[in-house]
Amino acid sequence: MSVRFIAESRLPTPFGQFTMHGFEDERTGKEHIALSFGDLKGDEPMLGRVHSECLTGDALFSVRCDCGSQLQLALKKIAEEGRGVLLYLRQEGRGIGLLNKIRAYELQDHGLDTVEANEELGFAPDMRQYDMCRDMLNHLGVSSLRLMTNNPRKVDALVKQGIQIVERLPHQTGQNPHNERYLATKMCKLGHLYNKA
Repeated sequence: MSVRFIAESRLPTPFGQFTMHGFEDERTGKEHIALSFGDLKGDEPMLGRVHSECLTGDALFSVRCDCGSQLQLALKKIAEEGRGVLLYLRQEGRGIGLLNKIRAYELQDHGLDTVEANEELGFAPDMRQYDMCRDMLNHLGVSSLRLMTNNPRKVDALVKQGIQIVERLPHQTGQNPHNERYLATKMCKLGHLYNKA
């Protein structure tokens, strides 16, 4: 096990009171959290989301992406369900980091799409890892997920880590004129599944 549980606390939110569980990845030094809601006991598949950090969308309200809207909708759905878990992973910019993400944004401002920008900077289109998720879910006693995601590659990556995904639930929200090309690129080049509005 490379992910070590550190501490947990209450986290009141506009959607309800979650419990925040802090973890440290001893290989990378990165800190990840899980937000749980309700009673996680039992074998019934848990409503969940695996969400990678997006400072610009999650905290700064950027509409260049749909990340902040997806985060809020996931927390809302989990609270409405009465139980569930969200893993919040510290891998900004699909794994390239915040400053490189700003560099990629600058390239996008000059005409490149999100994949082309990452590649221009010498990165793969998506460098995220999900090997920490199994240890985090094991700590919470969660054995299977009904996963809110539009990304089939994320489902495949989690399954390869030994996580049982019993259902992929579409998770579309936050579409706007500023992120039309971004969402189209994710669909065409990264295989994300979106229904046209």
